[in-house]
Amino acid sequence: MARSLDDEDCDAIDAGLLLDPTDGRLWLSYGTYFGFIRIVELDPQTGKRVEGNKEINVAIDCEATTLMYRDGWYYLLGTHGTCCDGPNSTYNIVVGRSQKVTGPYIDNVGRDMLEGGGKMVIAAGDRKTGPGHFGRFIEEDGVEKMSYHYEADFDRGGRSVLAIRPLLWKNGWPVAGEAFKEGTYEIKSERRGYALELSVDFVRMQHNISRFWEKNDKPVEPLKSQTLDDVIGTWPKGDINVRIGDYMFRPHQKWTITAVADAGGYLGAPYYKIVIEGTKRALAATADAEVVTIPEFTGAPEQLWRIDQLTDGTYRIMPKKVPGTDRKLALVSIGDSTPTLAAFDINSDNSKWNFHDH
Repeated sequence: MARSLDDEDCDAIDAGLLLDPTDGRLWLSYGTYFGFIRIVELDPQTGKRVEGNKEINVAIDCEATTLMYRDGWYYLLGTHGTCCDGPNSTYNIVVGRSQKVTGPYIDNVGRDMLEGGGKMVIAAGDRKTGPGHFGRFIEEDGVEKMSYHYEADFDRGGRSVLAIRPLLWKNGWPVAGEAFKEGTYEIKSERRGYALELSVDFVRMQHNISRFWEKNDKPVEPLKSQTLDDVIGTWPKGDINVRIGDYMFRPHQKWTITAVADAGGYLGAPYYKIVIEGTKRALAATADAEVVTIPEFTGAPEQLWRIDQLTDGTYRIMPKKVPGTDRKLALVSIGDSTPTLAAFDINSDNSKWNFHDH
């Protein structure tokens, strides 16, 4: 396949494979920071090097490379910087692309990776240094994950740790997404920009603000926001339906999302509970493939939610289980004000949501 010679300027380690979806040919990238990154063609039946195939230099100043293909472009991802020095490791992941698998691989500002170019995909952050050794996993259309390791996690005594996060695509380039963070959010539909809310009566706030045609010489003072105590007494005690409406930062529109311990999870994330802030009232799927809120979270599968960042940066929200069916259904918006559960469609904004921390 490939091996290093004593006088060769390339180390035959850190192999990455690409089975080209356009023609079925198999390619191997290999090499380290100390020399060239090279690719060779392999026989997809035997895994051996194609006879007579000559290796091609495609990059320098990186290692642990891998190849991937998307929408007419081949991408070469490599780990740039230094490793194996704990918190001082400078690893980061860079990328170039080409319309031919053999290169040249050019970054977003026109630099050839054979001359040290490479667009940043991910660097140090969140008290972790040295991200390297990129891997890609396509769960389904619109849902992709990237794997890598950090050389040092400061919160784990500087140990090297595995990381998985969403893989996004922006303007034809791979981008590291963000692991979902617990918090209190507006949950906003991508379709119309309306927010998920309890289907309860609108409670007016008392005020003594002058009308625009009235003279007002009073000093300007901040208004207090409406509180849960102001409105919760007007809400029904049992199940409450949900709807979509314009966001006014009212208590019936604020959702607290937290990971549920010992409830399992999916690739790279745990299941979450979604409750109205300051209450135990939880979002749940029903046997009719609808969504309601129940008075108290119990941990049942229909109350556990999977949250995936999609390749375009928006989010999919799915219950772990819909009662009475094994179908995978997602939270969607239909019409002007109706949330429901339906099959996920990456090509429809009805299936997409955003989270805003106000």
